[in-house]
Amino acid sequence: MLELDLTADIQALRSTFADIQAVVDVDALKADIERLSDEAGAPDLWDDVENAQKVTSRLSHRQAELKRVSEIEQRLDDLEVLVGLAIEMEDEESADEARRELASLKDVIGQLEVQTLLDGEYDPRSAVVTIRSGAGGDDATDFAEMLLRMYLRWAERHKYPVKVMDTSYAEGAGIKSATFEVDVPYAYGTLSVEAGTHRLARISPFGGADKRQTSFAAVEVIPVMEEAVEVEVPEGDIRVDVFRSSGPGGQSVNTTDSAVRITHLPTGLVVSMQNEKSQIQNRAAAMRVLQTRLLLLKREEEAAKKKELAGTITASWGDQMRSYFLYGQQLVKDLRTGYEVGNPAVVFDGDLDGLIAAGIRWRKRKDDD
Repeated sequence: MLELDLTADIQALRSTFADIQAVVDVDALKADIERLSDEAGAPDLWDDVENAQKVTSRLSHRQAELKRVSEIEQRLDDLEVLVGLAIEMEDEESADEARRELASLKDVIGQLEVQTLLDGEYDPRSAVVTIRSGAGGDDATDFAEMLLRMYLRWAERHKYPVKVMDTSYAEGAGIKSATFEVDVPYAYGTLSVEAGTHRLARISPFGGADKRQTSFAAVEVIPVMEEAVEVEVPEGDIRVDVFRSSGPGGQSVNTTDSAVRITHLPTGLVVSMQNEKSQIQNRAAAMRVLQTRLLLLKREEEAAKKKELAGTITASWGDQMRSYFLYGQQLVKDLRTGYEVGNPAVVFDGDLDGLIAAGIRWRKRKDDD
């Protein structure tokens, strides 16, 4: 007699999925797709190439989101039919297929459920991520490059468009810093839990003493703001330096001095851009990032002041949030959530979804407390 009672599991998934549908608001999503489709069909759309790219990109992402929700609903219906057939025919092969599909749906619905937790003011925006090497010499700059590859591979796995905006190469191994943009809805809400100090512990490939080396890198994640950002930056508050873009070993990438570095004199914030084709484009991109950082800095200061007045101020920026152990017991451990992965190689190859999901759930619980 074939035993295949998946009724309770399927009902639980349907209940979770119904909650997700309510948050996603399928009707509003369809209306958004209709509006964007009208914009995308305008005859003069490509007169403004940058805006056209934004419209078509948003339309594509909204359509993909609706397709994802519709496909899950269809898969739940198909699973119930498959279970019924397996029981009626006493077919163990169909039963195994149903169990595999149930496990797959649990994973897919779990990932979609995490996205519904992204309800912060800037969570729906695209993200600009900056990685900076910290203490640790060549190991730190090499670690920074490992993190850059990790995030680029994560984006590639999800087919997210990424643009590397600036890279500063180290004299030895790796990079001093890199900035890149992930241009999909909710990229900021998703990746913002990656912000903080990352620590790598391993036997250094750069030293001859065969000793364990600890190195650090910082990850900063900011949302991509619209052009009309709320912060005005007077020309007298910035210094603009123009220089030649460079690659590994100091080789020239561009034939003109098109790279731009903007220093905000009152705060000391520095933003560099070198991957656009012209100096004007690099300056515009750098200014957008600078304005966003100044806006976030202003809001952080306001929030800190409120906490100070309430007597509950805590300093968390820059605190170590994750450790990567590449010696002895191979392990990646998030120190906030306790989430662990026993195979660092898959993490560095972009398998970050579990760590990110745990971080989002941890942040939601923290915000609700």
